[in-house]
Amino acid sequence: MKYRKLLLTVPLLSLALLTQAQTTIRQDPAIKQMLDEVSAQNIEAIIRKLVTFKTRHTLSDTTSKTTGIGAARNWIKAEMEKYAAASGGRMKVEFQSFVQPIGSRVNRPTVLKNIIATLKGTDPNDSRVYVVSGHYDSIVKNVMDSVAAAPGAVDDASGTAVSMEICRVMAKRSFPATIIFMCVPGEEQGLLGSAYAAKKAKEMNWNVDAMLNNDIVGNTRGLDNDIKDNTRIRVFSEGVPSTDLAQRGDTTATRRISQHINSLVTNGGENDAPSRQLARYIKETAERYVENLDVKLIYRRDRFLRGGDHTSFQLNGFTAVRFTEMNEDFNRQHQYVGKQNDVDYGDIAEFADYTFIQKAARMNLSVLANLSLAPASPQNVGVVTSGLTNKTTLKWETPKSGKKPTGYYILMRETISPFWEKKIFVTGNETTLNYSKDNYFFAVQSVDAEGHESLPIYPKPLR
Repeated sequence: MKYRKLLLTVPLLSLALLTQAQTTIRQDPAIKQMLDEVSAQNIEAIIRKLVTFKTRHTLSDTTSKTTGIGAARNWIKAEMEKYAAASGGRMKVEFQSFVQPIGSRVNRPTVLKNIIATLKGTDPNDSRVYVVSGHYDSIVKNVMDSVAAAPGAVDDASGTAVSMEICRVMAKRSFPATIIFMCVPGEEQGLLGSAYAAKKAKEMNWNVDAMLNNDIVGNTRGLDNDIKDNTRIRVFSEGVPSTDLAQRGDTTATRRISQHINSLVTNGGENDAPSRQLARYIKETAERYVENLDVKLIYRRDRFLRGGDHTSFQLNGFTAVRFTEMNEDFNRQHQYVGKQNDVDYGDIAEFADYTFIQKAARMNLSVLANLSLAPASPQNVGVVTSGLTNKTTLKWETPKSGKKPTGYYILMRETISPFWEKKIFVTGNETTLNYSKDNYFFAVQSVDAEGHESLPIYPKPLR
């Protein structure tokens, strides 16, 4: 098969560049136009409005029109319905309501409501779903204090604003795949809203190709390192995929997971699980479109002692990652508002960096748009291991749903590299490369005529 190398941005002999460079393919003008419409002023207005509800604690007032989580969720839904009016009927906004029973951080049965804006895909044969989310609840130091002022400007009105603002921009466009813009409660009480949403997605057999969780994406100054940095953002991705069955003591599932881990270790795929592939895709795509943005890959599910709504989706078998600012100010997180010893405490709107949140929103939009416009990923990707050879033969099947790819990219990197170093364009469903499968990692992704790429698929051994 004929193939051609499109671009090599990281010389294989220059290891110093491995953590600095990314493949750059041409921008789609339509995606760039959407990014230009993402407004820092709109984001600030959303966050300042959310702060006016005084507290958005999950157990706070639900009857007031001006205070508490009930007023906040009604306002969010009403705003998203305004955005949906520009969709020509393709976007539906609704509450996903459920009763949360008494638990360790819930002292009474409580009605919780996820706000879900669904932009229906235009291709009836494309079942893919992409989810972007932020949590709209907030807390102070006492996780059960549902009355005290908890403005939650960065944690997590910033993530809520990202979901809302890109919903506003994307509602006016159409995409082959479905995109869901979600705002959830109960994160601070134990990932309650996202757990319900992920469970329902699994029950309804949603084909969630990727879930992007934005949680604390609005601060740019570190508390104890005094680093001011508005150019870097972290993306957390797990290695070995999570599963809820293993945590329920299902011995069959545990055995399968053990076999899967052994397979990963044997074949060198510890850093090539789906969430890691999504993280690499995010870095490449976001840095292609968003100026002065360095996406840092963090090979962990989340930070120490912390958790996020992406975990709910991971535990239900979906590919998901978390975005978080690079340097956190812990005097602003889960604190009572006030001043002690001349130190300001509290997550108030004045300390959010709205230009940085705009970058985070543009990052999310670029990834969602590129993925939802791309063909689906190739299926049954494999690397032939039936004989000893210094070459590499890869085989795959055309995706069965959605539009047909124009071709495929073979992705290639050294085993010590965190990033894909080469993209080789091929047509057909098989190719042989003059590189040893023992010395490099490979993956395959679909691509259309405009250059929109699917998520890469790491090959399984074929005998």
